[in-house]
Amino acid sequence: MNPEAKKTLRRLIIAVPLMFAFGFALVPLYDVFCEVTGINGKVFQSENAEKLLTDQGRPLGLQFISTNNENMPWTFEPSEEVMTISTGQYYTATFYVKNTTDRKMTAQAVPSVAPSNAAAHLKKLECFCFEQQELAPGEEALLPVKLLVSDELPNAIENIILSYTIFDITEYDDEAIAHHDHDTNHDMEH
Repeated sequence: MNPEAKKTLRRLIIAVPLMFAFGFALVPLYDVFCEVTGINGKVFQSENAEKLLTDQGRPLGLQFISTNNENMPWTFEPSEEVMTISTGQYYTATFYVKNTTDRKMTAQAVPSVAPSNAAAHLKKLECFCFEQQELAPGEEALLPVKLLVSDELPNAIENIILSYTIFDITEYDDEAIAHHDHDTNHDMEH
């Protein structure tokens, strides 16, 4: 074996375990990133929200935003775009969703919170984002999110934006994709 090949092999022997270790480190790093930024739905389901209830909460504006991923044809929108709530109290909001296609589809919603430092104070007790949503062609539904904002929310925060992006996670087989592509091309020709 020539010296260059030995040098490359030595580098690979070191690089592969380092890459493997880095892969394991990504999960906690991702959790820290999401906790700091509030991005990508790292708002956790709360098991002990009862101790966050209070009678003397302060008013807070809560805005809901819905976005469809570019390949998601469903109708997806909040039932109310803005709510005035009080910290330390339970609230339920809903999102309207409709499968506008002629095939059964599965979706997953991914939440995020702004400002990012509010994420630690927003507790979801129930959320459609915890589960995949499967709808038949033309089917519609109201999807709930039950939440509570802790009274420990910094006073400087007077409004929270809770946004959801919905993604198509349907598992398509090759035949369905080919049929769909054929129908799309056929419709474009007429």
